Amino acid sequence: MKWLCMFGLMVGLVSCGVDMPKETKTSYDTMVVEKQSITVPVKFSAKLKGQSDVIISPQVSGQLMQICVSEGQQVRRGTTLFVIDSRNAQLDLEVAESNLLAAQASERSAKLEYESNKNLFEKNIVSRYMLDNSENAYRQAQAAVSQANASVNRAKVNLGFCTITSPVDGIIGEIPVSEGIQVSPGTQLTIVSGNAKMEAVFSVPESVLEEAVAQGYEGKVEDALKLFPDVSFVMKNGTEYTHKGRITSATGVVNTATGTIACKATFPNPDGQLYSGIQGSIVMPYNHKDVIVIPQYAVVRLQDKALVYKVKDDNTATAVTVTVEDAGNGKDFIVTSGLEVGDKIVTVGANNVQEGEQVIFPEEPKNKD
Repeated sequence: MKWLCMFGLMVGLVSCGVDMPKETKTSYDTMVVEKQSITVPVKFSAKLKGQSDVIISPQVSGQLMQICVSEGQQVRRGTTLFVIDSRNAQLDLEVAESNLLAAQASERSAKLEYESNKNLFEKNIVSRYMLDNSENAYRQAQAAVSQANASVNRAKVNLGFCTITSPVDGIIGEIPVSEGIQVSPGTQLTIVSGNAKMEAVFSVPESVLEEAVAQGYEGKVEDALKLFPDVSFVMKNGTEYTHKGRITSATGVVNTATGTIACKATFPNPDGQLYSGIQGSIVMPYNHKDVIVIPQYAVVRLQDKALVYKVKDDNTATAVTVTVEDAGNGKDFIVTSGLEVGDKIVTVGANNVQEGEQVIFPEEPKNKD
């Protein structure tokens, strides 16, 4: 009885001229495919090093008496880093200075002898042989003084080597030695990383550099590098370094195994935030010209395929397989195959579309009063 009453109510409403609500079909959002230019951030694995990393090793042998710095300490050029026992070097200097005094005394005596014989020779009192011998003795005495002077200077240098200073502004690396050990010129004491500027070492595919060179620079790598935009350095934890860098060098030799070219990007490091050995990524903006760009939500993933629903002339949808690349902005894909300029595709709601479904509905004409 209940359904008879409902049926009767509906018949009554119709007979009274009341309009029943009509089903309205809504079209899907679509777009017409066009070509455009888009800048994509391209990442390359990189490792940082100081622009002037210097290995600190002693120039003389001796006992390491004092370590004046600690690992990670920021130092200026000329800062004392290590002190080696200087007693032997001091004794060597004193001996060299004594030998110099003796050589100078011998030179003065030889000079007097030579000048005396020269006067006597002019008076025909001594022979030419005696004059020549005294002159030779004087020249030998002069040479001995020069040698003694060199020995003094060498001893002073060796004494200076006992105090090791930093050759650059930078930061102290690992110190693998301890006070009291015997060191020699082959001993590595530490590395001072000159970190006023840091270099990120990374590899760029040959094709990227070739595209820049093809702009008309006749194969000059140094000129091609000027075309590259500023780059960023991103730490492994995703933090982006605040200062931008520039690509400053490329080897110009392609690694045949990887097809890449080794490059360096230089970053300013005024606050000392970057350290040698840090690994991360170089992010370089790369401009793609005349490419098809579509929103990511227009792509439907089906196993290992990427599908896009193209709208046919009869307003029904058909799935086409496309090849896409991530545009790096989190919202777009670059289509490398599967679509042509002028194609119309479904965007919003593509995941709900069925093959052959009508996706565009004409608007119904409005009733005129």
